[in-house]
Amino acid sequence: MTSSELKIRTRQFAVRAIKLVDALPKTAGGRAIGNQFIRSAFSVGANYHSACRGRSKAEFIAKNGIVIEEIDECIFWLELILDAAMLPENRIAPILQEARELTAIFTATVKTAKRNLGN
Repeated sequence: MTSSELKIRTRQFAVRAIKLVDALPKTAGGRAIGNQFIRSAFSVGANYHSACRGRSKAEFIAKNGIVIEEIDECIFWLELILDAAMLPENRIAPILQEARELTAIFTATVKTAKRNLGN
């Protein structure tokens, strides 16, 4: 997957997050979880864009480490939405799967970059 394709994918993830948050119940819990989730989801793409403009391999690795933290937080919020039955599982499952796939992609990216940094 190219950098451009991954930028598009992270932006699409953010768009999906907007739609999901708009579907959450308009309760105190729904708003709180929605706010936390949307910040993390937006941060994934924003930090990846920043990583691509990194001045060094070390900065690229560090920024992608933040991406991994943010996508992991997204997974937490999505699982909490499921646990609290705020939305049906069929509504959460596709974006949760995408979050897990992005986690795997960014984890592999960081591992490869660290290996290449050592060479």
